[in-house]
Amino acid sequence: MINRTVLVGRLTRDPELKYTNSGRAVASFNVAVNRQFTNSQGEREADFINCVIWNKTAENFCNFTRKGSLIGIDGRIQTRSYENTEGTRIYVTEVVADRFSLLESKPKGEASADEHGGQPSQNNNYQKPNSNPNDPFANGGQSIDINDDDLPF
Repeated sequence: MINRTVLVGRLTRDPELKYTNSGRAVASFNVAVNRQFTNSQGEREADFINCVIWNKTAENFCNFTRKGSLIGIDGRIQTRSYENTEGTRIYVTEVVADRFSLLESKPKGEASADEHGGQPSQNNNYQKPNSNPNDPFANGGQSIDINDDDLPF
């Protein structure tokens, strides 16, 4: 049996990161995916797809994405059910993401949150001081030559 799903779209809200009682990270998010065709008014409609992602991948996803981020998701469709507080059985269909890709770079001048103690910068001219002269990323945003063997993953 095959159950693979590939989505390309934008996050409709910031991903929500939670932890299970056993300490596993899980993030839930919603992706707006444009349809390939237009409606009778000539407008392109979108589908809004509920997704979840687990473990370290969920933590990474939440660190690098926010509302409006253009992402690619590779995963599978899952249906589950639970009983709500009124005793009604609720059915949920969602995409369980195994992998994600960031499909656009950060806007120019936007510093990452970890450079500012978790807060985005209001100063678009901020540049983190280079304390390590051997830092390969301290070249002012210029391209660097990197080999696949240099990557830790």
